[in-house]
Amino acid sequence: MSKATLGVIIGNRNFFPDQLVTEARADILELCRELDVTPVMLDDQTTKLGGVETREDAVKCARLFAEHADEIDGLLVVLPNFGDERGVAETVQLAGLGVPVLVQAYPDALDQFTVERRRDAFCGKISVCNNLGQYGIPFSLTDLHTVHPKSASFKQDLEQFLGVCRVVNGLQGARLGAIGARPAAFNTVRYSEKILQDAGITVVTADLSEILGRAERLADDAPQVRARLEALKDYIPTDGIPARPLLQMARLAAVIEEWMDANAIDATALQCWDSIQINYGISPCSVMSFMSDRMLPSACEVDVTGAVSMYALQLAAGRPSALVDWNNNYADDPDKCVLFHCSNWPKSMLKDARMHYGEILGTTLGSDHTFGAIAGRVPAGPMTFARVSTMDIEGAVHCYVGDGAFTDDPLDTFGSTAVIEIPDLQFLLKYICRNQFEHHVAMAPGHVSDILAEAFETYFGWDVYQHIGY
Repeated sequence: MSKATLGVIIGNRNFFPDQLVTEARADILELCRELDVTPVMLDDQTTKLGGVETREDAVKCARLFAEHADEIDGLLVVLPNFGDERGVAETVQLAGLGVPVLVQAYPDALDQFTVERRRDAFCGKISVCNNLGQYGIPFSLTDLHTVHPKSASFKQDLEQFLGVCRVVNGLQGARLGAIGARPAAFNTVRYSEKILQDAGITVVTADLSEILGRAERLADDAPQVRARLEALKDYIPTDGIPARPLLQMARLAAVIEEWMDANAIDATALQCWDSIQINYGISPCSVMSFMSDRMLPSACEVDVTGAVSMYALQLAAGRPSALVDWNNNYADDPDKCVLFHCSNWPKSMLKDARMHYGEILGTTLGSDHTFGAIAGRVPAGPMTFARVSTMDIEGAVHCYVGDGAFTDDPLDTFGSTAVIEIPDLQFLLKYICRNQFEHHVAMAPGHVSDILAEAFETYFGWDVYQHIGY
């Protein structure tokens, strides 16, 4: 199975050199093989050289794309010469796929400004983009205005565009599970289901009492309970954890997984503070960690937009994400802080991860009611942070994203922790506070904030602040 499938439109204009179209087809086919991308493009018999120039060409290309609508992740517009601006726009409009579009234009060579080799794609790209805008079609651009498909710069452009496709296609039609009511003490995680639905994100709710009731009714030796118990023990060290809490976790995992399968849920937000601890006798963190590590992100405190943030970040990075608290200053360093949770972070993000009890809730409920938390430390490396929030009074979605670094600075504490460094962190924190964002933020290894900013702003029309720093 290939990394992605792209519909390819090669623009042409009849008074420019036709051989440039033939060369472009060969370049794109070679690039797709190299990057493990499946191209869907006209052959050189259906239209002149496989290019799109006329209304008839646009209809043929759109029909081809429609035949592969369930496979195509995005559209790549290639301009080996000026291209036909209407032909490109009409192809995208007629296909009606609603997927991201990347516009590329070939550069001219200074020693080839002849009638036989001159491209003028520099100018043609501006016209194509103008027409896409007139047709109401959002699109992405390459970092350089003109760039050769075989260049390192374009390969980076295409990799980033594939990430944008993952985020856009993943969020459009995503189904988020909200298990339980928002904890009364957490007004910060209020959100609007209707605003999310307008973006194509559906929230499916479940009563926590029904989930816990079904879990309690499962026998200790039920096959699904035994299977989840063994999976948890294989997932993370459970030394010192009593048998009963482990069985309770296995029951809960079995019921949640069954509910998610029945409702086609992509990510969850769970009422974990502190009803489950009081009424069911465990912390659900290990169950949530296990799901997140399997690319089914799970957020705590019924932070549904936090789960959206986790899911988007996971799609962009191609690896598990976590929801964390902006929690502590790091000594007197203004560009460093401590991220913390009790915690449900995925094991793959941590070193020396182990199951423990929730030490904060344990001070009031006792450790015997809070077994199941994950303890560990995130190792040094690049990181991306992201937050999506519904601003209900405005009827809008606001987001912030940015890149930073996990550090190996010493930290002596409990739970799951990370020390991070972000340039001009104090400005970012002021921005978060002044714009009423939540105290939770999603994080993942790698630098993918450019992907998220492009997906959120260009294709969802959300208000995005991308923190660069300095």
